[in-house]
Amino acid sequence: MPILIKRSTATFIVLFVLNLLVTVSAFYILPKRFFYDAVIIAFDKGNEIGFFGSYPLTILFYKITGLRYLPFPVVGLIQFPILMYLLYKIGIPEDFEKLNIKNIIVYLGIFMIAVYLSMPSKEFITFPYVSLVVFLFLNQRIAFRKVLYISLSLLIIFGIFYRPYFVLIPIIAIGMYVASLMNFKNKTLTVIFYGLVLAILLSLCYGVVSGHYFSEVSRELVNSPRLGSADANSMIVSPVKPDTWYGETIGILYGFFSVNVPVNGIKYIFSPQILVFVIWQLFLFYILLVRFSRCIQAREKYKKELWVLLILFAFFIVQGVFEPDLGSAVRHKIGVFPLIYYALYYGHFRKKLQ
Repeated sequence: MPILIKRSTATFIVLFVLNLLVTVSAFYILPKRFFYDAVIIAFDKGNEIGFFGSYPLTILFYKITGLRYLPFPVVGLIQFPILMYLLYKIGIPEDFEKLNIKNIIVYLGIFMIAVYLSMPSKEFITFPYVSLVVFLFLNQRIAFRKVLYISLSLLIIFGIFYRPYFVLIPIIAIGMYVASLMNFKNKTLTVIFYGLVLAILLSLCYGVVSGHYFSEVSRELVNSPRLGSADANSMIVSPVKPDTWYGETIGILYGFFSVNVPVNGIKYIFSPQILVFVIWQLFLFYILLVRFSRCIQAREKYKKELWVLLILFAFFIVQGVFEPDLGSAVRHKIGVFPLIYYALYYGHFRKKLQ
């Protein structure tokens, strides 16, 4: 008796096979700049290996697993199926085979996973870790409040040991939730605005204590040596130097729009890979914004979905503070792709759990 496979599952399998070919061949096609991080992780010439920080821990992971000793195409051949299996376990929507904007965003997202994780990468650690948060929200046996506490704690732990800016995500998400309880005319945009204000205040407080603002010790530090180089074409450069309170405020707002509503990215018309990301990001942000608005309006009905979106938008706000260029913005969004995947299809997951 023939085994019947749903069209949605068949589409997922086809995407897996096609993009597996992409991830294996990426090493032979992509320019050298795509592999800067991978080379640092694989060869560790600076002897950064350790137990705290994204580079030290990633280098340690790839050494312990032995992946650092393998050719990059083989690393991709191992990593990509693992990440696709996690998406499969999260769930495949019933209409996944249909060509609509939402599905195309995910198809392109899977292609980006194949490209950016075809080599040793920090995002290969971020992706499964973030998947834990999604699996918690999908678990019906754990009380919602407990799910929320564990999820926010996981993000803080990840920030302490791996990516420091993840510590800011729960703080901003909680601040946005408090703002959503207040009565505003346009509640959705106001909630995001308050999230941005909170990010600015946190940076200014950090500046008072340390003498430098968040974007100074992250974006500016990375971009300054690259000014004028061939790799600087997609850099996010604030119109005002972020060494004053107003400069940092403008820089954070400019960064947020550059990585999340990148209308200014249309200027990269002769860089098709950047232009594709710009279009992908604009559609993604709009769809998530509509879903965010729906969840805020029916807070009790969509409490799980609301918190996933609060975490996601808090991450988007944090990206506006720290991202040095559009290339890293894509890479880091791939790290939180399980959250994006859940947020885009939460209607399907909700129906499945009922």
